[in-house]
Amino acid sequence: MSVVAGKARPRGRFPHVKRAGDFLFVSGTSSRRPDNSFVGVQVDEMGVTQLDIRAQTRAVIENIRDILASEGAGLSDLVETQVFLVNMNDFGGYNEAWAEYFDYDGPTRTTVAVHQLPHPHLLIEIKAVAYRPLAASS
Repeated sequence: MSVVAGKARPRGRFPHVKRAGDFLFVSGTSSRRPDNSFVGVQVDEMGVTQLDIRAQTRAVIENIRDILASEGAGLSDLVETQVFLVNMNDFGGYNEAWAEYFDYDGPTRTTVAVHQLPHPHLLIEIKAVAYRPLAASS
């Protein structure tokens, strides 16, 4: 399965996940929900927006967990991640949330700042590679 039921539909013609032999490649994933709202975003009646990097980071990791589960894998199968932050001032909060899921034996990680992501409410996007042999998935 490449587009995972119950997850936000990709904003283009690409899969959530693609298997290549024993490797799973997860497309860039955000905190977007199936109804196109975002975890970690609050807008008050005056239009003032509050964005929460910790909540968004948790939601992204949990979305990746669910996407991997659709292929019989889990977060412990991740071997590499690439993280895109809109603002490096969010690095501390993102790093704190990351540590709730991973330790030094977790996936390798590269974090870079980018000019913007596909929606102005997004602070973070993560793409990932997991190793889960086909025989182990059945």
